[in-house]
Amino acid sequence: MKKNDFKKSLKKVHQIKINKDSTIQDIIEGLKDTGFNAKRLALGCEIYETMIKDADCVKFFGLAGAIVPCGLQGIIHDFVEEGFIDILVTTGANLTHDLAETLGYHHLQGDMNVEEINDSRLHEEALNRIYDVFLPNQAYEGIEDFISNLSIREEQMTVSSFLKLLGEKLPENDKSILKICARRNVPIFCPAFTDSGLALQLGFHHPNVNLNHMKDMLTMVDLAWEAKKAGICIVGGGVPKNFILQSLQFSPNAALYAIQITMDRPEPGGLSGASLKEAISWGKLNEKALYSTIISDASIALPLMLWYLKQAFNR
Repeated sequence: MKKNDFKKSLKKVHQIKINKDSTIQDIIEGLKDTGFNAKRLALGCEIYETMIKDADCVKFFGLAGAIVPCGLQGIIHDFVEEGFIDILVTTGANLTHDLAETLGYHHLQGDMNVEEINDSRLHEEALNRIYDVFLPNQAYEGIEDFISNLSIREEQMTVSSFLKLLGEKLPENDKSILKICARRNVPIFCPAFTDSGLALQLGFHHPNVNLNHMKDMLTMVDLAWEAKKAGICIVGGGVPKNFILQSLQFSPNAALYAIQITMDRPEPGGLSGASLKEAISWGKLNEKALYSTIISDASIALPLMLWYLKQAFNR
């Protein structure tokens, strides 16, 4: 862009105001003409809305980080229930914590002055800490009891097939991610499944079950290949981000829509902080794609995004 053209493209920053009648639509609309990550959040909300309205778009959702422990289990559940996610890729940890909550065990709030917490005392009292959230060992004992008594007739299956089976066998729950994905037939891929408490218990109590990770990988590539258009929302990065993007890299359809919510930086070269723009060089993101990287704690950005989308579609 020429110097004078760039100057002409500039417009006044909107000084946002909120009153007692403001809706989430008003707020996000107002943030569009501000700056920094407020503007990026508004753009991300708009891109997600466009993805949903595009009937040809397959919506890939990557989820890493301690999302369930911090209280966002119901947020992800609603993303799935509302049809805002077509394919979920997540970590074994989030599935483990989702299982604990679904079985009736709960994460506990703690004091924000984490520097004053005595972790040795917590260990003695069988409490596991995730920053200012705590999970009693009892939750893992409950998971073990459930998995040890789980009837698994087929010993050779993919990870995604096992996770659907697990979701089908769970008790009714209005926040469970595993349960709603099974009900809505939204596949859950967990490429690093063995790196989780859930997988450990499955291995301990059902050692003859052999989960095929390679077949899941090929299925994911097929899903990316068959998508007329691809849209991605990446929360936190990590293995789920790469699993989605590498599938798009080996398909003819690079993502046309992309949203990333992360707190990581690009300079160290790690994938979680890598910019979406960088993905264009790999053929993972279309060079004409609509995209927004939101530098934010996902526990803040995701509820706002869901709120906006529910209002946008009158849900």
